[in-house]
Amino acid sequence: MKNIVILGSTGSIGTQTLEVLKDLSGFNVFGLAAGSNKEMLKEQILKHRPKFAALANQEAAFALAQEVDIPVLSDVDGLCELACHEEVDIVVVSIVGSAGLRPTLEALKAGKKIALANKETLVSAGHLVMEYADQIVPIDSEHSALWQCLEGRNKEEVSKLILTASGGPFRNYKGSLEDVTIEQALNHPSWKMGGKITIDSATLMNKGLEVIEAHWFFGTDYDDIEVIIHPQSIVHSLVRFVDGSLIAQLGTTDMRLPIQYALTYPDIRTSIVPELRLEQLGALTFESPDFDRFPCLNLAYQAGRIGGITPTVLNAANEVAVAGFMGGKIGFMDIPRIVEKCLADHEKLDSPSLEEILAIDQETRVKAQEFVDTGRMIRS
Repeated sequence: MKNIVILGSTGSIGTQTLEVLKDLSGFNVFGLAAGSNKEMLKEQILKHRPKFAALANQEAAFALAQEVDIPVLSDVDGLCELACHEEVDIVVVSIVGSAGLRPTLEALKAGKKIALANKETLVSAGHLVMEYADQIVPIDSEHSALWQCLEGRNKEEVSKLILTASGGPFRNYKGSLEDVTIEQALNHPSWKMGGKITIDSATLMNKGLEVIEAHWFFGTDYDDIEVIIHPQSIVHSLVRFVDGSLIAQLGTTDMRLPIQYALTYPDIRTSIVPELRLEQLGALTFESPDFDRFPCLNLAYQAGRIGGITPTVLNAANEVAVAGFMGGKIGFMDIPRIVEKCLADHEKLDSPSLEEILAIDQETRVKAQEFVDTGRMIRS
């Protein structure tokens, strides 16, 4: 029996992980952690009966502790304590934002297996995290697909990694992206995801962050990582080999598949997800991304190539800008403008420590928030 801790249990990946575990033998829900969603975490505690819980919000944690019969830890220190508990085998990291950095690193140092769904961990601290590469498995569907396609292959055999992107809700949008609404941006054509990642998919920043992740996960140069638009979202990623051939991983648009594979690896188990029926698919199409119309993708490539602290700035600025858009303070195309301004303003720093990453992350958030608070930015 393997004990599982889910950091971010009330989010999209966390709730789907619990769905997978419900029908997966050999696993036990040992601990659940969330940010501030006390009521939903309480429901999960009563249903799944973990031994421990944690809330990043101290006030919410104190309140929850009065309502349940298990210990409730708090703050980032509490998340770290839960992730590093001696009885824990696997930590699912699905917390959104930089809050996942410290718990992930502490759990890795404690020898835990990490099933990683938190993009910020690799985007901001890839050089620190990948010292423990043999303990990390990806949950993200695209990286899970690449991981499966590369199984048993030598790096010298690989020519390109190809990440697929649905293109989001604005792939064929004919009007100006300056005035699109929040509702339009949240109307993803393929995936059911949380709000932040859905907006990132609409701007293609999500795919840019995945490019940076792939660089760290697989030790691949940015020139050898491509993005291709695949609206049907059936081919999750491909690998091109030096002989010109391609290997692809196909599956339904359901995150429960990569979640389960991350937990059971190297075994493949029967899944609750309906099987993919090729005869029902129709056409599968592919096209090149429009870097001009969706500048966030290009900004991510630029930040990744510069390296050091730059991806941290990219990520922090984007998070604040996306929150500003969802809060109605800025327009959709102000998101890349704010990110670009923050990238232009920061000083380069190679191989930053965790403390430096967290400090620059916070500084960038303050700067990006100042742009958001001024309202819609001047359009160039």
